[in-house]
Amino acid sequence: MTDDVGFGAPSTFGGVIPTPALDRIAAEGLRYTNFHSTALCAPTRAALLTGRNPHMVGFGVVPEMSTGYPGYDGVITKDKATIGRVLRDNGYRTAWFGKNHNTPFSFTELYGPFDQWPTGLGFDYFYGFMGGESNQWRPGDLVRNTTYIQPFLADPDFNLITAMADEAITYVRAADTLAPEQPFFIYYVPGAAHSPHHPTKEWIERADKLHLFDQGWNALRETIFEKQKALGVIPDSARLTPWPDGLLKRWEQLSADEQKLFKRQATVFAAYLMYADHEIGRVIQAIDDLGRLDNTLIVYISGDNGTSAEGTMNGTPNEVASANLIDVPVAQQLSDFYDIWGSEATYPHMAAAWAWAFDTPFSWTKQIASHFGGTRQGMAVAWPRRIKDKGSIRHQFHHVIDILPTILDASGIAAPTEVDGIRQAPIDGVSMTYTFDAANADAPSARKTQYFEMLGDHALYHDGWILSTKVMRAPWESSGAGNSDPTSYPYELFDLSKDWTQYEDVAAAHPGKVAELTALFYQEAGKNQVFPLDASVATRQNASKPSIATGRDMYVWTGPLTGVSSTNAPSVLNTSYRFTAEIEVPETGGAGMLITQGGRFAGFGFYLLKGIPTFSWNLAGLDHKTWRGATALSPGKHVLVFDFKYDGLGADTLAYGSIAGFGRSGTGTLQVDGKIVDSKTMTRTIPFTLAWDEHLDVGSDTGTSVNVADYDIPFAFDGKIEKITLSVDAPTLSSNDIAKLKAAQAKAADGAVPPVPPDSENKR
Repeated sequence: MTDDVGFGAPSTFGGVIPTPALDRIAAEGLRYTNFHSTALCAPTRAALLTGRNPHMVGFGVVPEMSTGYPGYDGVITKDKATIGRVLRDNGYRTAWFGKNHNTPFSFTELYGPFDQWPTGLGFDYFYGFMGGESNQWRPGDLVRNTTYIQPFLADPDFNLITAMADEAITYVRAADTLAPEQPFFIYYVPGAAHSPHHPTKEWIERADKLHLFDQGWNALRETIFEKQKALGVIPDSARLTPWPDGLLKRWEQLSADEQKLFKRQATVFAAYLMYADHEIGRVIQAIDDLGRLDNTLIVYISGDNGTSAEGTMNGTPNEVASANLIDVPVAQQLSDFYDIWGSEATYPHMAAAWAWAFDTPFSWTKQIASHFGGTRQGMAVAWPRRIKDKGSIRHQFHHVIDILPTILDASGIAAPTEVDGIRQAPIDGVSMTYTFDAANADAPSARKTQYFEMLGDHALYHDGWILSTKVMRAPWESSGAGNSDPTSYPYELFDLSKDWTQYEDVAAAHPGKVAELTALFYQEAGKNQVFPLDASVATRQNASKPSIATGRDMYVWTGPLTGVSSTNAPSVLNTSYRFTAEIEVPETGGAGMLITQGGRFAGFGFYLLKGIPTFSWNLAGLDHKTWRGATALSPGKHVLVFDFKYDGLGADTLAYGSIAGFGRSGTGTLQVDGKIVDSKTMTRTIPFTLAWDEHLDVGSDTGTSVNVADYDIPFAFDGKIEKITLSVDAPTLSSNDIAKLKAAQAKAADGAVPPVPPDSENKR
């Protein structure tokens, strides 16, 4: 399964991006045109792995936005065994390669607990990254089983897309050699084409030569639409949904510079998808080379949701900057990043309008559960020994929860009633194996009803109709509609027997059907832990989560320690803080990292450079602020201090377009043995997040460099760390500040304002 790839992106479903591996599976098996995801990555993956609806396994949203409610807590409980566990218990070797976005972030430490890691969820082997996305050039969160690894240190050309395929091919060959009679199961889920878009230079050059996007996004939709009809993946009666004028610009409204930049962004996205599909093809070919393809069931799902529109209107060379509400102007993107787009020097995403185009013929994109642009995924299934109707198309309505029962049905394994003595919850999915027979090519779908819900947006499919809420928040608006009541969202109704693309809202003509399906949605939502409906985005993502750092204002490290997740690391954002490093410099001089978090795309580092004490802030990859000592340290013991005084909350001040208190100014001083050696003021600071795919490290740096001009990783400290202490002094709100913030909250319609403390003594 690829990532963030909409229905109209791959060539197999009418797109202009060549995907020969997906084409191969479709030609050797069946192409499914009415298959659905949940509209967001982690919920889709949890549903696929367990065969249960996403809220039933705690994944109503991604784990970064988890809450205490059962449908949203981000924990797969023991009464819902995964497909890996069921197959392993029935004699299969099981392996997981690629993205794991289904472990609670507070559990991702190198010391566990591991029961929610892939190896704790029933997989014998895991090689991949922990989280929603990762730097493919230097993945700071890459894991083999339960150990963080850095294979890129020994390979300057390392890219995880290829490394994953190499790892899977090695695994398949070893499994075949060691026990050729034993069946195996592989869950193969690369990071592509989720941002950051990181293809190799070779693949960018290939995509460049195809000139796929010279026509722009509006004409591209028309091209894809006609190709889809020619392939038969949409009916001749299908209508192309309209362009969202007023929300997204038409191509002809753009300047020449905008068009140039946006074509580059889409070309790199295409190269990334082409690259990933090629590597998937290598894994399939390895199975074929072993002579085992004939009796191998391959399910290839194109995307875990629609294409992502989270790149905002102009795209970005650094998605971490976007998460901090920093928009990089088109002129700067062209001058500073155009030629290196997709390289290790960028963490890029494309303009939102491309996502709408790649979801052709449907409307909307990733995050939108009510419309097929967010949930309709192209899928191909091959099983040469079983499927004889090769190259055919299936139009039955199905959902990602149907994959697990299909695999069990195909392998002749009954779903367990108990696992480890724990009674198992019912499986919500239904088998799709009936569609494998030519006689059932036009059979009615075995799935009659399916609810959808994501961030308050919701829908109910039932027997050829779909009731959909109108979209109340565009997916490129991260602030969300936290004060909105999803139960009040107006409904649209579509008769899918006549309207393949959700083109014509017929709610006014069928009020009885609207009432019937509304009641059925609430019935399904009640059964599946969907309540409470919650439309908030930023407030959920920035709310406190379980963390070993919660409630502390003092932290001490007494030696090297790497791999502390960003969730469990202390935050130095929007606060005053003081690092004190007690170290011993060797006779040979001193160099290396003392403590760091984040990296090239947002983070800080406290280190010695050729013996000179240095503290460096990387401001979202767009600027640096660096403090340095005047001379190198002498051998022996020293005490280094970096002290930062934040300018407080102050309800009057806006920073980065956010409400007061975030990303404000402050003054840092660097001290060596009690003497101030450098002092600088930062006019703005990072407001919301450091690079989320990198860790807090003491004694070395495990991801990317905070300051690439100064050092390269791992930059291990060559002296001795006696102790590093961090004290955090979060600012307080005055009663006047609280009054002003409450007034601002009353006016805020998007829910992005942080909660107000009950009194002035409480810290933010």
